[in-house]
Amino acid sequence: MAKQEDIFKNVVSHAKEYGFIFPSSEVYDGLSAVYDYAQNGVELKKNIREYWWKSMVQMNDNIVGLDAAILMHPTTWKASGHVDAFNDPLIDNKDSKKRYRADVLVEDFAEKINQKAQKEIEKARARFGDAFNEEEFVTTNARVVEYLSKYKEILSRLAKGMTDDLQDVKALIDELEIADPETGSKNWTDVKQFNLMFGTKLGASADSAMDLYLRPETAQGIFVNFLNVQKSGRMKVPFGIAQTGKAFRNEIVARQFIFRMREFEQMEMQFFVRPGEEMQWYHHWKEARLKWHLSLGLGKENYRFHDHEKLAHYANAAADIEFNFPFGFKELEGIHSRTDFDLKAHEQYSGRKLQYFDPELNENYVPYVVETSVGLDRMFLAVFATSLQEEVLEDGSTRTVLKLPAVLAPTKAAVLPLVKKDGLPDIAKKIIEDLKWDFNVAYDEKDAVGRRYRRQDALGTPFCITVDHQTIEDETVTIRHRDTMKQDRVKISELKDIIENEVSMKNWLMKM
Repeated sequence: MAKQEDIFKNVVSHAKEYGFIFPSSEVYDGLSAVYDYAQNGVELKKNIREYWWKSMVQMNDNIVGLDAAILMHPTTWKASGHVDAFNDPLIDNKDSKKRYRADVLVEDFAEKINQKAQKEIEKARARFGDAFNEEEFVTTNARVVEYLSKYKEILSRLAKGMTDDLQDVKALIDELEIADPETGSKNWTDVKQFNLMFGTKLGASADSAMDLYLRPETAQGIFVNFLNVQKSGRMKVPFGIAQTGKAFRNEIVARQFIFRMREFEQMEMQFFVRPGEEMQWYHHWKEARLKWHLSLGLGKENYRFHDHEKLAHYANAAADIEFNFPFGFKELEGIHSRTDFDLKAHEQYSGRKLQYFDPELNENYVPYVVETSVGLDRMFLAVFATSLQEEVLEDGSTRTVLKLPAVLAPTKAAVLPLVKKDGLPDIAKKIIEDLKWDFNVAYDEKDAVGRRYRRQDALGTPFCITVDHQTIEDETVTIRHRDTMKQDRVKISELKDIIENEVSMKNWLMKM
C-alpha cells in the first residue's frame, strides 16, 4: 500500500511541476477538490475528448452530437429523480470531525481484502509460470477462497444496506471495525443521506429569482432534446446522441486528486433503441467501449468489468469498466440499459409526448435507452498515472518518462538546435513553422541537449528533433523516439510523415 501511495504522490507532484494540473485558486490556499488544467493538461484533456468524439460521433453514421446548457428548467431534476433521490450516505467521525461517504469507507476496506487475494494469485503465477492455472488456483487455494468470499460478502451486504436501510451500513462499518483513515478513530455517527446538487438562482432580484441547479449530469440535456434531434436530423431508431460537458456535484468527500471532484467533465452517449432490443445493444456497447479503452495501449490487465447486482431504479442492466488506478480498481466508465424511464418521466412532468414513430413497425413508442458514460477527468488520471514511469537505464542512471499514447500527447515533437549559434536556431524555427500547421510542436534551446531530452521525456513528447551542423550540409536531422530513446538520421522533408504515422488518430482507432 505504501508503494501505491508513493506512486500516487508522484503523479500529483509531476502533474503540477510539469504544467498539467494546478490546485484552483492556489494563491488563496486553493478550493477543496477543484482543479485547473494547466498549459499541458488542457492539451492532453482536449486530445482525450477528441479521441472519444471521433470514435463515437464521426465514426458512427447513426450518432450525432449535442451541447446542452448547464442550466436547465428545475422540473427537469424533479422528473429525473435527482431532487428526491440524488443522495450519498454521509458519516462523520465524532473524534476527528472528518466527514466521509459511508459506502466508500466500506468499499475501500473490501478492496484491501481483494488486493490480498490478488497478491496471492500473482505470487503463484510467478512461481508456476506458464503452468499456472488461475481458475483452479482461485477455487482451491484456501487463503484466496477466504479473501474473495469475504470481499464479495462485504460488497453484497453494502449493496443491500444502501437499498434497504442505511443503518445496516453503519452496523457493517462497526462490525468490520473500520477506522478513520486519517486518525484511526472508530467513533462514528449514524449514516445520513446528503443531496449532491448545487443550488443557484436565476433572476434579477432575490424576490423574483427562480431556484435552479447546476446540472449534476449531462444525460438529461440529451433526453429533453430527444425529439428535437430526431426530427431535425431525420434520425431513425436506433440512433445515438453524444455530448461532452461540465457537471457539478457537492461531493461529501471529494478526494484522490481529480478522480472525484465537485466540478468535472463527462463524455456521454445515449443510444435510443426499440423496446425489446435494448439488451443486444447493451452488450454491443459494453464490448465496443472496452475496445476503445484498449486501443490506447494502457494494458489489458488494468481493465475489468464489474456487473451490477443491485440496479438503479431506472435500469435493467448495468456494468462498470473499472481501471486499476494507483489506489486500486475503480469505476472509469459506466454502461447502463436505462429502459424508457427517462423519456417517460419527462413526458409525465412536461405533459408532452416524447415518442418515436417507427415506419417499419407502423407504430409509436417511447424508445429504450442504452447509455455509455465516461468521466473525462478520470480518463485523464488513468492515462497520466499509467504513463508516468521511472526507468533504470543501462548505465545505471534513471529517467522519469511520461509514456503517453502518442495520439494523446500534448506536444507531438520538440525541435532542438544543438547550439544557439551558427544559424541552427533559424533552421529549427523554420521546421517549427512547417510542422505546426499539422501538429502541436515546441521549440527548446535551453540547457544541454541531454537535459532537454529528459525534460521532453517528462512532458510526454513522443519525438525530439535535433538540428546540428550536419543539417546545414545535407538537410537531415536527428529524430529521437521517447519510448526507446532510439535516434535516427532523417531528411527534414520526411519529418511530417514520420510523426503522422505515430500520432494519427486513424491509426490508433484502427486498433479497435
